[in-house]
Amino acid sequence: MSTVAEHIVTALAEHGVTHVWGVVGDALNPLTDAIRREERVEWVGVRHEEVGAFAASAQAQLGAPLGVVMGTVGPGSVHLLNGLYDAKKSHAPVLAICGQVPSGDIGTDFFQEVDNDVLFSDVAVWARTLTSVEQLPHVLEQGVNAALAQGGVAVLTIPGDVGDLELPQDTPLPRFAPAGVPAPAPEVQVAAVAELLAGDAAVTLLVGHGALGAREEVLELAERLAAPMVLTLKAKEGLERDNPYEVGQSGLIGNPAAAHAMDSCDVLVLVGSDFPYRDWYPSGKTVVQLDVRGSHIGRRVPVDHALVGDAAGTLRALLPRLTPRTDRGHLDAARGEYERWHERQRSLLDPGHDRRLLGRVRAVFDNPDTRIRPEAVAAAVDRYAADDAVLTADTGMSTAWVARHVTMRGTRRLVGSFNLGSMANAVPMALGASALDRSRQVVAMAGDGGLMMLLGDLRTAVTYRLPVTVVVFDNGRLGMVKLEQEQGGLPEFGTELDNPDLAAVATAMGLTARRVEDPADLDDAVRWALGHDGPTLLDVVTNPDEVAVPPKPTVSQGWGFAIAKTKEAFESR
Repeated sequence: MSTVAEHIVTALAEHGVTHVWGVVGDALNPLTDAIRREERVEWVGVRHEEVGAFAASAQAQLGAPLGVVMGTVGPGSVHLLNGLYDAKKSHAPVLAICGQVPSGDIGTDFFQEVDNDVLFSDVAVWARTLTSVEQLPHVLEQGVNAALAQGGVAVLTIPGDVGDLELPQDTPLPRFAPAGVPAPAPEVQVAAVAELLAGDAAVTLLVGHGALGAREEVLELAERLAAPMVLTLKAKEGLERDNPYEVGQSGLIGNPAAAHAMDSCDVLVLVGSDFPYRDWYPSGKTVVQLDVRGSHIGRRVPVDHALVGDAAGTLRALLPRLTPRTDRGHLDAARGEYERWHERQRSLLDPGHDRRLLGRVRAVFDNPDTRIRPEAVAAAVDRYAADDAVLTADTGMSTAWVARHVTMRGTRRLVGSFNLGSMANAVPMALGASALDRSRQVVAMAGDGGLMMLLGDLRTAVTYRLPVTVVVFDNGRLGMVKLEQEQGGLPEFGTELDNPDLAAVATAMGLTARRVEDPADLDDAVRWALGHDGPTLLDVVTNPDEVAVPPKPTVSQGWGFAIAKTKEAFESR
């Protein structure tokens, strides 16, 4: 005989699930006990359920067959929401198993009772409450299949008295459906786009995460069209390396070359991209969009030609119809601008930058205390991190520095809350990545605000021997909010963080840690941190006034920043 809890845990193990994240609680006791007895599944007890949800989301994004997280009755399940929203917006298949009050007390406003089916109705593609043994295995099959097929969150709620119920002896294990194989776009759509691209109109590609499985086809498309390739942040990990066509990212974290490539083209081709910022799309262009989800077509920018289908299959049908172009002027201009921007950025990465004449002049305005520039931190990690490292980034300025100064060479992976934009995701996602493969280098590029928000789970890395390296941009600020305030002409307010010595805190929590304040010490410290075997934290005190200039700064932004800095000078310095 098998219990409900044993049935569920065995089914997940058979599917290839290796980790379940969560915080134990009374309604979950049958499940956690079943995990204790299942050698194929490791229980990772976090200090906050949100951390577990972020970790499960990261594992699903990194190729795990299914991310799994658990939260107990009421508040324990509520704590899952933010990490589950990250999974939803990242199209990551995650199963959340939530506890519930005993069946007889449901609907009576019992202690800690929350209606999970209602609570998770927006975040989940499927949410049900298990009330009897007769619902197995089909209810579990439905939930997991929905998560896998739709790339989203399934929530299975189990009342406290149901997990221990015994199943009939002939109850079969669930059989989860394999993922479907997307089809290429229809012939009529491909023919129309081939005709459009047969001329000599300048083409720019905007390539997103949906094209990661079509790397060779996208590179061939850029070659045939002599087209510069703007990458979204989520496409960076698979398409940046060995790419002679790419010109970086667009948007606030981007660069002038990407803006130029999009503004100067005649035809803009979106491949697997749902880049959300409408203000950064150029106007007056002919737009082609290729996406496997028809619902994505045209929701960011008006589209003239739609290709609804798998990126690789569709491009394989399109490429033979395209005549290679000989005029590479548009591509060369964009790549030249990209190289010049890179050269300007490289000057900031030298530890001696602020001691030279031009550096001293600039530092008077933006780095009077000669603190470490955050660009240099990201560049040092780029130099010394392994070619197969997994990097995670907190939302905000940490993401900006990673986007601009960390290259995705080799088989590096990059995970972040790039669609939800949550704080505090870097360390939890790093924990998830490290648990998948403790032999692989995992680096969390954390902001000080994000780190402090979920600080307790630094200890989880120690408890479960997860050898993550946490690199903290310690500028004592909520940096992105500070920048937003100043660009709007407002003085900085409410963004300052009264941080403790984060290296000392990490040491007290059992990590090996070091604090870095001198730019001359940065390289040795980064090499040391990445070379240490075990959970490590590097607390790098960085310049709080560093300005990440947008690719297309406007006059109003410039005036706003000048006004804000004047107000700050009168009010602060």
